[in-house]
Amino acid sequence: MGDTQFALQVQALKEDIQRHVAHTLGGDPYPPRKGRYFLGLCYSVRDRLVTKWLETQRSFYDTISKRVYYLSLEFLPGRFLMNYIQALGIEDVCREAVQSFGMDLDELVEEEWNPGLGNGGLGRLASCYMDSMATCCIPGYGYGILYDYGIFYQSIVNGYQQESADNWLRQDSPWVFRRGNFMYKIHFYGRSEVYYDSSGAERFRWVDTDTVMAMACDILIPGYRNDYVTNMRLWKAVSSREFDLSEFNEGDYIGAVESKVKSENISKVLYPNDHSPSGKELRLKQQYFFVAATFKDILRRYRKNNYASFENFPNQVAVQLNDTHPAIAIAELMRILVDEEMVAWHEAWKLCQKTFAYTNHTVLPEALEVWPVELLWRVLPRHMQIIFAINHFFLEEVRRWKPGRDDIVRAMSLIGEDGPQTVRMAHLAIVGSHTVNGVAKLHSDILKKRLFRNFHEFFPEKFTNVTNGITPRRWLDGCNPELSRLITSVIGPDWVRDLSLLEGLAAYADDPDFQQRWLTVKRQNKKRLARYVLRKLGMGINPASLFDVQVKRIHEYKRQLLNVLHVITLYNRIKVQDEEVHTPRIVFFGGKAAPGYFMAKLIIKLINSVAQVINADTAVGNSLKVVFLPNYCVSQAEIVIPAADLSEQISTAGMEASGTGNMKFALNGALTIGTLDGANIEIRDLVGHENFFLFGLTEEEVVQMRAQGYNPWAIYENDVELHKALDMIACGHFSPENKDLFRPIIDALLHNGDYYMVLADYRSYIQAQEAVSTAYRDTSRWARMSILNTARMGFFSSDRAIMEYASRIWNVDPIR
Repeated sequence: MGDTQFALQVQALKEDIQRHVAHTLGGDPYPPRKGRYFLGLCYSVRDRLVTKWLETQRSFYDTISKRVYYLSLEFLPGRFLMNYIQALGIEDVCREAVQSFGMDLDELVEEEWNPGLGNGGLGRLASCYMDSMATCCIPGYGYGILYDYGIFYQSIVNGYQQESADNWLRQDSPWVFRRGNFMYKIHFYGRSEVYYDSSGAERFRWVDTDTVMAMACDILIPGYRNDYVTNMRLWKAVSSREFDLSEFNEGDYIGAVESKVKSENISKVLYPNDHSPSGKELRLKQQYFFVAATFKDILRRYRKNNYASFENFPNQVAVQLNDTHPAIAIAELMRILVDEEMVAWHEAWKLCQKTFAYTNHTVLPEALEVWPVELLWRVLPRHMQIIFAINHFFLEEVRRWKPGRDDIVRAMSLIGEDGPQTVRMAHLAIVGSHTVNGVAKLHSDILKKRLFRNFHEFFPEKFTNVTNGITPRRWLDGCNPELSRLITSVIGPDWVRDLSLLEGLAAYADDPDFQQRWLTVKRQNKKRLARYVLRKLGMGINPASLFDVQVKRIHEYKRQLLNVLHVITLYNRIKVQDEEVHTPRIVFFGGKAAPGYFMAKLIIKLINSVAQVINADTAVGNSLKVVFLPNYCVSQAEIVIPAADLSEQISTAGMEASGTGNMKFALNGALTIGTLDGANIEIRDLVGHENFFLFGLTEEEVVQMRAQGYNPWAIYENDVELHKALDMIACGHFSPENKDLFRPIIDALLHNGDYYMVLADYRSYIQAQEAVSTAYRDTSRWARMSILNTARMGFFSSDRAIMEYASRIWNVDPIR
């Protein structure tokens, strides 16, 4: 860009910012105020996106392209502003414009609140895929819910997690387009009524329902510097006007208001606590609400292309179910086709199966979603009828396949009969889809060989694998700009679009000068995290220490407890004051526990209690520190991940579907300590076994040990360091105010079977951590390993994953 063109763009942006401050916000541009100018910049960037978005949508219709509808109950996009600026290629223009107003762009983007639209890896994966769909020019959209309050805001009070409302929309958002012209009626409750059509055929209709309105809200998703902009369409629940008005006219003002509030609860909070009947019902209503609204939108677009019948529907529509949350969509499409469009049942079922594909995200049987039949009968009576009918026809096929095998029929039924009847949503998703994919090679193998073995034998052609990926735009170029510049200086800028080009870095892994430049960038990132910790927690930390990081959802299978036991073991070794050289280490934890998950919340308390004792012990000094980062979110991850030296990916083998945090850390040069679980296996194979700290049982060994009768007490009795660490927790060393506070944790490990094999993997983990400390003290070796980790992460791009979905599952071509 020439100097004159650059100056013109800067001037145009400055004028747009001030225009929006005055005319959009109704504020005085003078003197410049950070809050107003942040919003002025947002609206100015949005203007530039809208133009490209309109052109992209026209191209969809001009080419009559098949479109992808990616249905996900959560997205976790992170802050939008800088991502948009970088995608548009106007960062220098924006910096110059805001600097002329006496402001710094990096400070200005901190004004943006993280969107409360997701929780963890599932939502972040969905957002990476939205970025890649746009960058790869795949025609499609993301569909979900516009939550008012998101998951929750996490504070740590006296070591305990405390939840408060994450009201990210309290001042509205400049990125959300509210489409009042796209409002759909969504029905609940009522009853299914039989009638006969003019030919005497039996038909059904859903009557006497309650109604909630779904309003479309769009958030734009740009591709990386390719003029392609698509969008997420998120649904917001608003009350049915006529429903409220009828109550009001009857003189029941309070009732009308209560009905309005109740109907709008559907889009208030992500994942309402489903331990109560009302919470479970609300969660089901959320899932149906966004699915039903989405299919009304899909049908609107389909008809816009003047299709008179549904014969061509699967050639124009590909629906990806991101986990089982949207699986009720299968029953909804059947209802639409059979009840409203009068398509014959078996023809409608063929159309369904050709339309849907299902991504499974869990190998934990207890995590597979089920709904009580009683609840579905009450909330969605017609859908329950349809699910029974689907099950009837499916089980007829199973009986023909395995005559006399009632055990297989029961195992494959969509209806669970152990206790009160339930609907197995994963079974519905498998039966109603043409493709079922896992998200890592091990995960997909477990689905086929163990979790859904019968289904795989019955539908061998349905099952496949698409290993997860992450977008390099946010997770290297955006969050780690200094490393991005260093990489570009030696291999050029094209790696941002083609991550496989990172392989070119391997040629520099043994170059001492490049190693030093690499480590300098890492040290700058560690200083940035240290400043963040000082600002947020008032705690000073030494950037020369090894930064050992485990940030993810708090769950027993992710084994933060194993990490804590290592911390206590290190603490005890340092206290002995032996001749051993101790590598200074700072152990970072971060993540949220589900509000109703007692054990996960107790683990957070244990981490903070251990941190309190160790950090206050002057005998330990700077040899060991423990930091719990409250309210882990995308913007915090963008600071933490570039600073990490060691990435903790230590889940019990066979329990993590894939993981994407493991990819983000490795892409930014952190070395992984991990088990052979999820995508760890593929990461280790690609970065090199010598550049990965492996420990622990394999998935097969875990299964075998459980079958043979695992005895954690014997391990405890025979390992002196483990014995001491557990005794310190049990006797109240870290909780002197309540010595029995952590008794449930001790009971789970020693007396209730240690289901997640924490003690079984303890000694192997300790030995791997010793290898980490030794390697870290060899600066040149560590730098080489770090460079090679980044260089060999090209496979884990979400662009690669999306193109696999497009070619192998969706049968969709990019728009050129």
